[in-house]
Amino acid sequence: MWSRDGVVYQIYPRSFQDSDGDGSGDLAGIRARLDHLAWLGVDALWSSPFYPSPMADCGYDVSDYTGIDPVFGTLADYDALVAAARERGLDVLMDVVPCHTSIEHPWFREHPDWYIWADRPNNWSSSFGGSAWSPRDGRYYLHSFYPEQADLDWRNPEVVAAMRGALRFWLERGAAGFRVDAIDRLLKDPQLRDDPPATEPYGLPLRADEAKLALTNSRNAPDTGAALAKIRAACGDAFLVGEVYLPSAKWQPYLDYFDAVFAFELLHAPWDAAPLRRAIEATTRQPGAAWVLSNHDFGRLTTRFGSDNARAALMLLLTLPGAAFLYQGDEIGQPDAPPGGSGFDRAGRDRYRHPMRWDGSPTGGFTTGEPWLPVTDPAAANVADQRDDPRSTLSLTRALIELRRELGDRFELLDAEPGVLAYRRGDHLVALNTASEPLRAPPGGDLVLETTEGALAAGRLAPHAGFVAMG
Repeated sequence: MWSRDGVVYQIYPRSFQDSDGDGSGDLAGIRARLDHLAWLGVDALWSSPFYPSPMADCGYDVSDYTGIDPVFGTLADYDALVAAARERGLDVLMDVVPCHTSIEHPWFREHPDWYIWADRPNNWSSSFGGSAWSPRDGRYYLHSFYPEQADLDWRNPEVVAAMRGALRFWLERGAAGFRVDAIDRLLKDPQLRDDPPATEPYGLPLRADEAKLALTNSRNAPDTGAALAKIRAACGDAFLVGEVYLPSAKWQPYLDYFDAVFAFELLHAPWDAAPLRRAIEATTRQPGAAWVLSNHDFGRLTTRFGSDNARAALMLLLTLPGAAFLYQGDEIGQPDAPPGGSGFDRAGRDRYRHPMRWDGSPTGGFTTGEPWLPVTDPAAANVADQRDDPRSTLSLTRALIELRRELGDRFELLDAEPGVLAYRRGDHLVALNTASEPLRAPPGGDLVLETTEGALAAGRLAPHAGFVAMG
């Protein structure tokens, strides 16, 4: 089954391909570019939300779980996308947002009891800062994210039934599964008690004010498994990957019901062999890690790890055991845009979401109109220039995905020179030099793939480079 070790290509739909010249990407645009995904060799695509939305959180504030926002197209466009993807051997994963809806969703007006209310706020904080409570009609409603995103009460059976119906709606239209957003926020303490003071580090990066609290009541309630079981029952054997912002030691019960959970410990690790090794060791103690080094929330790997390390980071992502998620543009080494200059996202994440660079033209082949966000320096790195260049980042990404099919199930971290991360996948050895000077390479057999030509020479591994050899 591909989901155990497959490659999923993440699409940010507004920035992937515009088909009608309005400057915003759409479903027809995704369909027009499916040959790129098939050529790369990925197994599936996952798109960030394209539901109807007021766009207070760029689509993660859903106002209709069974529709398509007109900016992206129609249900007929979705059906055509699924059919075209299947013709190319690609599965389509949806992004589902079960924790909260837009306050403009009809449910918020018609079924206020489907949401979480309190007579007075407690000390829970929003992910974007400030209180997680906002006043309305003499009471307060909970919003774990923006005030425009009211939290659903998953202990209400009517909520469960409505959301299960939405999941089945997309599965019946051909979705192969879901990336489940913010799932650790699904259930909270039913008594709405304050989060107590923290007694130990959380294990993942937090804001300074969040880090002072244990965050044990505002998320990840002990009975979360009961709600997850109902999601799994609605989805059958469809692929489910959870966005669980918890260290891997707390992944249960999510892995009891989901196929995979994003390994945020690795995403947040600095590009240094020792912390990378610790993150991988922690998240491979049990199967189920989904690897991600870049996305629409945390930025592109070329910027986060540095352009010198981008190719080695791709080798890491695509040779670890378990599902790997590749963010659009990372295959060509596309960096973040410069900060500032746009204000669609209040949290400042626009710079991670600039349009895909298909060619070196002024709008990068993304649109014939005025792009919703600028296309940044498309001549510097684009698909057209890199596709037939065997030394390009795009060619390396394709070669890594092809090689991935040959890697065995066995995984073992290996001892290596300080600064070198090394591990064995089946009969293959993978080694990455995270340092800025050449280092002794672990011994291996015949060379299979290098991040750059000559990365391995005379038993030395070049700075910022990696290789795969027979182990």
